[in-house]
Amino acid sequence: MIILRLAFKSVINRKFTTLLTIFSIAVSVVLILGVEKVRTGARASFTNTISGTDLIVGSRSGGIQLLLYSIFHIGDATANITWKTVEDIRKRKEVDWVVPIALGDSHRGYRVVGTSRDYFSKFRYRRNIKLGFTEGHAFQDLFDTVIGAEIAKTLGYKVGDKIILAHGTGPVSLNKEHGDTPFRVSGILASSATPVDRAVLVSMEAIEAIHVGWETGDFQKDKVAQSPQILRKMKLNPKAATALYVGLKSRMQTFSLQRWINSYPEEAILGILPGVAFGQLWALIGNVEKVLFLISAMVVFTAILGMVISILASLNERRREMAILRAMGASPIEIFTLLAAEAATIAVFGVILGFVAVYGAILLVQPFIESLTGLYIEISTPGWREFLTIAAILGASVLAGILPAIRAYLTSLSDGLMIKF
Repeated sequence: MIILRLAFKSVINRKFTTLLTIFSIAVSVVLILGVEKVRTGARASFTNTISGTDLIVGSRSGGIQLLLYSIFHIGDATANITWKTVEDIRKRKEVDWVVPIALGDSHRGYRVVGTSRDYFSKFRYRRNIKLGFTEGHAFQDLFDTVIGAEIAKTLGYKVGDKIILAHGTGPVSLNKEHGDTPFRVSGILASSATPVDRAVLVSMEAIEAIHVGWETGDFQKDKVAQSPQILRKMKLNPKAATALYVGLKSRMQTFSLQRWINSYPEEAILGILPGVAFGQLWALIGNVEKVLFLISAMVVFTAILGMVISILASLNERRREMAILRAMGASPIEIFTLLAAEAATIAVFGVILGFVAVYGAILLVQPFIESLTGLYIEISTPGWREFLTIAAILGASVLAGILPAIRAYLTSLSDGLMIKF
């Protein structure tokens, strides 16, 4: 206890250098714990891009490919699902609801997503949050559309504006615009920091309506473009869907339904669990977190090295102090322990300051980060990884403090007493 009190008083006596060292360790702790929090928050936000959907069904391809085009609207499906297959899945006793989506059109580079009105109540994201509207409402008329927050902000649209959809998904329409069937913006979704922010949502019937005469991929010259009034009177039943979001009555039935879908005899289709597919995708793109952790670890190493240099630099000035302690009966082991305890004390103060700073910063900036980026960083009790990181920093600091402690241990009594002042 005497050695610990001496170590504490020695640290307090060298206020300026000690505070700088504590601050550098605290900064390194903030960085490494902050990276860990951002890593876990990013993974949670990424995997919760869609929530509450038990299965995603599409044409048979790779699971990651299906996830990319059905959720992120990246790429295209190898084939569509026939509407008979959609109805067969909907009729299964395990199924609670089915939301179809149809891709293939665009508006000024943004993907058009055909779907049903159930999309707005069944699609959830992050912590099971429903989609909300900042203005307007879901589509009611055949030529109503709901746009994402990013589109409204970027293109300056508001409720009531007319927009023209284009055939295909490129940024340039190449004269394939559905100019005879303009859509009216009926609603603008609140920002969710998901791909929905960049989607133009229309009904499945509207997808059928705008493609009357476009069955071959280009407008057939022998066809007469139908007016919106005539199209509203037509019986427009969806013929196919690009993918399906499926919700089950019980999640215990997920694997049995998935097996049935994957072995469906009448069409080559695939059912994937969103969580599993997200995990596979994260394994491909999540290596950046290892780079961030490595950078943080190097910052921690630099801070600990600075502490060692600070203590070593002070030893020359403290040779007389060491000699006096030896003359008063302190053994070389006690001198060694004193220097090691000083390093541990500095490290403990730095870790505590860094720990408090991390959680204080998260508490303050969490709402702003979530609103700007959609990244939700949960304020929770520290996990085992954080405790392990803190223990590693403290252990490394104590080990690093051994070097100046050994030097002090080897300093002889006579060497200290012979110093001339």
